[in-house]
Amino acid sequence: MSWTRGAGTALAACVLLLTGTAGCGSGDEKGPGAGASPTSAGRLLGDTDEDGRRYREAAAGHAPEVGIEVKPNADDSWDVRLTVRDFRFSPAGTEPAAVAGRGVARLFVDGDLITALRGPRHRLVAGLVPRGTHHVTARLYADDGTVWAVDGEPVESTADITASDAGPTGATQPTLREDAAGPAGGPPLTGGHGSPGRGGEAS
Repeated sequence: MSWTRGAGTALAACVLLLTGTAGCGSGDEKGPGAGASPTSAGRLLGDTDEDGRRYREAAAGHAPEVGIEVKPNADDSWDVRLTVRDFRFSPAGTEPAAVAGRGVARLFVDGDLITALRGPRHRLVAGLVPRGTHHVTARLYADDGTVWAVDGEPVESTADITASDAGPTGATQPTLREDAAGPAGGPPLTGGHGSPGRGGEAS
């Protein structure tokens, strides 16, 4: 699909980089509570993200998933929406301990950390997405700062978006992995590093 903003055109194509097993939960439903046993929080791996945060392999039966969709607004900002399974967002003030299926999503633009999300929606201000193609990635982290992983790979999803002041252009079709099916009977989920606090507004 393509969207026109005033004299310009914005194109958003979602790419799914989904890891984990299929589940039936969503971000709005209750997940594992704080009383979960330590073994359910998975095991630490030797690999780390760009900031040195260690990967945490999710225990069997507790593999979270995340999908991301990014759409432009009339004011040149962008709406980001996450879809999660077997995962719930932790509220502010949560104890910094790893609990299966719980934590935050960190949002990156072109590899730069924008913010940590405690909910499925966010608004990227226009200044973070200048003219050109950009990669917007959501990655799931446990409350202790470790990266949720499945089969040694971080649980994340990336959408490619293009902001341009040129005339209307054709749409780039979403590219999905073969295992990117959504819940039974439902649509598929859509498809960093750097310094935190660059901007963006929660919606």
